[in-house]
Amino acid sequence: MSRLRRSFQSDRFFFVTCNVFGERQGTRVARAPRGGTAAFLTEDDFSSLTAAIRTARESLGFLLTAWVFLPDHWHAIIFPAHPLTISKVMKVIKAHATYEINVRRGTSGQLWQDRFYEHVLRTVEDYHDWLTYIHFNPVKSGLVTKPDDWKWSSVHEYEPGRNPPAFDAPALRVDRVQLPADLKARLY
Repeated sequence: MSRLRRSFQSDRFFFVTCNVFGERQGTRVARAPRGGTAAFLTEDDFSSLTAAIRTARESLGFLLTAWVFLPDHWHAIIFPAHPLTISKVMKVIKAHATYEINVRRGTSGQLWQDRFYEHVLRTVEDYHDWLTYIHFNPVKSGLVTKPDDWKWSSVHEYEPGRNPPAFDAPALRVDRVQLPADLKARLY
């Protein structure tokens, strides 16, 4: 059996993905088909996840530079400063979100898959590629036709001068960071 190693790195930008646990209370939860709207996480769950990330940021002090929530997973770009690690950040976010969502739903049990996916962003180009991926993920998933139609994304903070969306944006602000202009520049 393969043993995946968990990252205990700091002082780097990480693209992360966290998936909803496939089985909960004995019921199989399938991924929404492309173009489908089958949802496991609801708008209320997204609000709870927002609050959990905000609480984790206040207590741990990591940077959040991009994010998107979808019915069966979420993505973010996170920068944990030493001695904080990406593993600690994700553990705290997942624990807070699970608690908040379970309490609100009146349920119990595991909400997220045990593992999460992380990718260290090595160059400015890599950072911009994953930022674009995050913001276009709701379009790719068939939930909307253009990124700014999806409420649960940081895309609205990356479009200065555009009219605000017709809905209230979630209260999860991103941290602004100054990156080098050279796309090939290393980030660490």
